[in-house]
Amino acid sequence: MPKSETNIISKISRIHSLCADFLRVELNKTGLPNLASSHGFILFLLSQNETLTMREISEKINRDKSTTTQLIKKLESLGYVKTASSPEDSRIKLVKLTPQGIKYNDTTSAISERLKDKFFTGLSETEILKLESTLDKISENFH
Repeated sequence: MPKSETNIISKISRIHSLCADFLRVELNKTGLPNLASSHGFILFLLSQNETLTMREISEKINRDKSTTTQLIKKLESLGYVKTASSPEDSRIKLVKLTPQGIKYNDTTSAISERLKDKFFTGLSETEILKLESTLDKISENFH
């Protein structure tokens, strides 16, 4: 693999790490627990959808059913989500945000805006669109 390709992969990994560090510091400032990114993504998804099934969450976060179950159990134990069986089919588990989960999302939304400001500083709209397109192509290579 040419050096520039290795450098790009390394830089993407480094940016991911820097974003995680930024989020950890910001969450600590607010007194919120530092959840794994998968937990945060689940809470975000639930802010966009009133209720999701475990299967839907599993598919959207690209995790297997058992991993998703563990992630949801942790969020439930922290009071951020509640689960219930579907009235139509008791085998289907539904997940919904609690008021505490909604509050968490409200707080993290402001943190997310600060992260986006930092991330995209100095980039034009054209550069951002090109970057998004390039990253979409790379992502598709894994599907």
